[in-house]
Amino acid sequence: MEPSEPTHREPDLWPAYLAFYRDQIVHSVLGLEPARRRTSTVPSGWTPIELLSHVLHMEQRWFIWGFLGERVDDVWGDWTVDEPWDEGADGRWHVPADVTAESLAERLRVLGRRTTDILVEHPAEAVAAEGGRFEGDPATLGWICFHVLQEYARHAGQLDVAIELGTAAQQ
Repeated sequence: MEPSEPTHREPDLWPAYLAFYRDQIVHSVLGLEPARRRTSTVPSGWTPIELLSHVLHMEQRWFIWGFLGERVDDVWGDWTVDEPWDEGADGRWHVPADVTAESLAERLRVLGRRTTDILVEHPAEAVAAEGGRFEGDPATLGWICFHVLQEYARHAGQLDVAIELGTAAQQ
């Protein structure tokens, strides 16, 4: 699938595709019953709500902290991150029980509007601020968009499979 309103202007492609995949993930997670949002169906153990939280903080890290160089109080999110390079860690993002999928989705929507503003205000060739995420050789906004888009597309596909596996298990 693709955004329903095709555009031929390259500057319009990034916000349209980012919004499309962002919305796909939100719609998929919110379409699940609350218990299924916190139930893993894959061997790695991540849950749909954890993936939603991950993409929220991933987008924040790349556009706000990375491109703009703004301070972000909790770059890795509201959860405990088990560092995947530490022996014995499971590499998952643990979302506290009092954090809802609805609250994460709303935060992601707000962030999405901010990302769109960034994309409208800066050309794709603009170089990210030093500091924040980048030191030495900062990426361009176009590179960041490409990276975030591929991450969204990959995670949307993973979520589709996880939901399908969960549905099959319930039958």
